[in-house]
Amino acid sequence: MSKLSKPVNTTRLAGRNLRLARLGLRGGGRYAVHKARRTFASSERKESLDTEFQLKTAEDVTAELGNMKGAMMKLGQMASYIDTGLPDHVRATLASLQHDAPPMAPELAAQQIMDELGFEPEELFAEWDPVPIASASIGQVHRAMTREGEAVAVKVQYPGVAEAVKSDLGNAGWLFGAMGSMFPGLDSGPIVEELKARLFEELDYKLEAENQRYYAKSYQDHPFIHIPKVIDRYCTERILTTELVSGSKFTEVLEWSSEEKNLVAETLFRFSFGAIYGLHAFNGDPHPGNYIFNPGGQVAFLDFGLVKRFTTEENVLFQDLILAMVINNDMDMFRERLESIKMLPKDNDFTNEEIYEYFKYYYNYVLEDAVITIDTEYAEGGVAHIFEAGGRFGDLKKALNVPPSFVVLQRITLGLMGIFAQLDATANFHRIARELWPFVEGEPSTEMGKIIAQWELEKKRLDET
Repeated sequence: MSKLSKPVNTTRLAGRNLRLARLGLRGGGRYAVHKARRTFASSERKESLDTEFQLKTAEDVTAELGNMKGAMMKLGQMASYIDTGLPDHVRATLASLQHDAPPMAPELAAQQIMDELGFEPEELFAEWDPVPIASASIGQVHRAMTREGEAVAVKVQYPGVAEAVKSDLGNAGWLFGAMGSMFPGLDSGPIVEELKARLFEELDYKLEAENQRYYAKSYQDHPFIHIPKVIDRYCTERILTTELVSGSKFTEVLEWSSEEKNLVAETLFRFSFGAIYGLHAFNGDPHPGNYIFNPGGQVAFLDFGLVKRFTTEENVLFQDLILAMVINNDMDMFRERLESIKMLPKDNDFTNEEIYEYFKYYYNYVLEDAVITIDTEYAEGGVAHIFEAGGRFGDLKKALNVPPSFVVLQRITLGLMGIFAQLDATANFHRIARELWPFVEGEPSTEMGKIIAQWELEKKRLDET
């Protein structure tokens, strides 16, 4: 068994981490003070402090969270689960962004329900819990019971946050401009538009509901992957109501046995990569707050706001690159495909060996037909490999022009690998991947794979009848 790791320039990485951390925390100063005061308070005083801090108006949301939530908060979330090189106190604060953010006052959430659905939540639902069970980047989630007896999760968008996010993105030239210094050969315009488009889509809960239904239909009755059902009659552009699921959060999973953690990683791997080829789509927000876990590798996926749909041509490109790099070890073909999409200029002087050594990082976990462990050093190395200027691959990075369709896929390297590193995920990912690649059609290589294969056969039989 081998471990995937990569040496890291820790001094330079730490400096970048601190800059990213400051970005993620900017605008959340009052909340940080509130949390510090709460730490030393009695249980009665904590409740009082929480009530005192609640955001009671749309102006509160915009003023307090405009830079912390939405686009900026996602950078903080990414930092919290990717970089173990962050100082402990900064990483702990950023980690709270995975599940934890300042809540709206019950009255403000109720007003949003009234404005969007025409009724007070107590009138609309048989039961309504005014205390949110989760606060996320652009909304918070409440438990409720419909009058038909369905237990549901109601995601309520913060009033004014859409405007705040749009303002953030409209004034974020300094953020996107940084990509130019990391990749001087980059035509940043199309990538900026791609990033903005994906983030704007997250503000539309109707679109998220459509994405979730698309996934739910494909994974209906799946033995390991569960997509909560959308309850359409309680959905609008700013309200999303779905089936309520129960289970453990990621912090609890970290205390599970190695066997259980490996099953979790296998399910996440199969879901993320399987959908790219099975659905031509990628759910591009892989962070721990978007999953609910149960033993045996069962995972419920909660957030479908950032879903990238791929064209047939894009999927063929992904297939060709895998065939060249992983299956056939054909670097001439790999190089030609990169040049065909202008990711590399055709008149470049790089050797096939140089191209292989740089790009193999993105395929490392499936290159070798062997059991491997993805560790924290590998995850940290991914950030340096992609973003660190200069170094061994400096000239190659300067020549690269990354296609917009690759932007969301980078979340696999930065997000999913960061989660796997915390799990010490151990598996033969090469063989699992071969099951998922339709152009290879590998045989089931794990017990989970065998169970899924039976489910797929039954699903195909039902679809044909």
